[in-house]
Amino acid sequence: MRNSTASILWILIFSFGILWVLADTQVFDALTVGPRSLGSVNGEAISLNEYNQRVNFYTEQYQQRTGGSVNPEMRATYENQAWEDLVAAELIQQKMNEIGITVTDNELLEMVTGENPAPFIRQQFQAEDGTIDRIALRAAIESPENSEAWIQVEQQLRDTRRQEKMSSYISSGLKVNSLEVRNEYIKENSYANIRYLRFPYADIPAEEITATEEELRAYYQDNQDRFERAETYRFRYVSWDKTPTAQDTTNIVNEVADLGRAFANAQDDSLFLDRYGSTVDYTGAYVPADEIREEYQPVVDLDVGEVSDVVMINGDPHVFKKVDQRGNEIKFGVLSYPVVADPIATIDRLAEQASEFEFYASSEGFMQEAERRELEVQEGTASKGSSFIPGIGQSQSTLRILESLSEDEISEPIETNNFFLVVQMIQKTPEGPRPFPEVRSQVETLVINEKRKNMMLERVQEMYQNNSGLEAIATASDKEIQEVQDLRMAATRIPDAGREVGVIGEIFDMEQGDLSEPIPGENGVYVIEVTELSEADPANITDTQRQQIQSRLEQQKFMAFNQVFLDQLKAEADIVDNRREMLQ
Repeated sequence: MRNSTASILWILIFSFGILWVLADTQVFDALTVGPRSLGSVNGEAISLNEYNQRVNFYTEQYQQRTGGSVNPEMRATYENQAWEDLVAAELIQQKMNEIGITVTDNELLEMVTGENPAPFIRQQFQAEDGTIDRIALRAAIESPENSEAWIQVEQQLRDTRRQEKMSSYISSGLKVNSLEVRNEYIKENSYANIRYLRFPYADIPAEEITATEEELRAYYQDNQDRFERAETYRFRYVSWDKTPTAQDTTNIVNEVADLGRAFANAQDDSLFLDRYGSTVDYTGAYVPADEIREEYQPVVDLDVGEVSDVVMINGDPHVFKKVDQRGNEIKFGVLSYPVVADPIATIDRLAEQASEFEFYASSEGFMQEAERRELEVQEGTASKGSSFIPGIGQSQSTLRILESLSEDEISEPIETNNFFLVVQMIQKTPEGPRPFPEVRSQVETLVINEKRKNMMLERVQEMYQNNSGLEAIATASDKEIQEVQDLRMAATRIPDAGREVGVIGEIFDMEQGDLSEPIPGENGVYVIEVTELSEADPANITDTQRQQIQSRLEQQKFMAFNQVFLDQLKAEADIVDNRREMLQ
């Protein structure tokens, strides 16, 4: 060491020099700041601002529609939807660029000043006689103070036109031909009357069927695609219940009682209830006293203008005001608030407890900290893409955290509608076929069901060969013949028999008066007699019907293709999701 001192000093001097230069370039700030965007799609950034705007749009729409606030789970759902929307929009934009879908300046000019302008322009500048006010339009275009607004309008019009072109591009390959229209018309307008015998597979007792281990393993090997699973998560968690405390209930009751006194003096009852956010809307209608619901009966004994004491209904406090009385009819208002956990005294306290637990569990150990705090540790499982989690319920926020955790990692506190949770990932299992031991009982059920179907088909075939006609088979099997009138070819269910698409297809391959051989269906084996068959004549289709069928089929094709198209784009894309780092 002593002999190497000079060399070490020079290395240190050189290293400090590099660090000094790097500090001047703020490279360390760049390294510590984390991701600069919410994510990216094939290298194109998705900004946090775009994401927040989309989430805010959804939450505002919800509040306008319901009048209520967005709970944690609803917000998590909207956040996930906003992300999916932005990813899809970027993928579509990139695909349009790839195939060269553009909007020229001349097209844009036509959308603004042409004979048939875009709907937005028509909406803004339409005169009373339905024509476009060209003078007002020209003035708006030439006005200097509108220059920034017109840039945004033009961009929006350009984007809309590109999307229309993209839809047309896709639709052009999804045209419905005349044969498809003809076949759909026949399916919708062909009917049959039938008599049938049904032999449910369940009539064969399970104890009559055995399956060997070799049969089970062979079935598993041949049908592994039936046992595919999504990525799954096994985790442990502790929770803090957000149920309102007794003090929370007392506070809400006192608040309603205090407002009840102001309610008695209100001049405009509808405005009062709306202003203070009563959960019961004011109708202003007169209701006969004997038709007032039982819980609201206290209003009957009040004087006009009087307000009742607090009445608890389904755990929530209510006060009633008799607004007016006309003979036996009463007009009244109801002031009520739901009992919820206090956002500060209860919710903030629980959130703080969850945060403290997460902090110490990350350093001391999850199980050790749970034991120290005497918290019950529970285990759960979840699957990617399924927001219902046994033991927790519907929770998009919990699923999103689970998808991002690595094994043994502890999450930050998760707020659901009913709990605060802190979870620790135990095991992540990638997607793929479930191991045979895990699905053995399921395989056994499937094998037994297959054997049951084959056994029932053999029995019915034997009865069919030994008896002539539906009545004879019914007598031999001690079954009752069932009848169905006007069974449509496009139907998917046979009345009293369940979903049987394949069997219905077989019926319409028969001739009137025919008796079928045994037909294996989804739920049983059928022997069917067609007593009447009315097959539609495609020559009778009208132009209106043809257009309606073609439009519906094209729409169905378009919707189905769009989903497959988008799924394919996602599968091929490099999608980076930084939401956990950016939003935590």
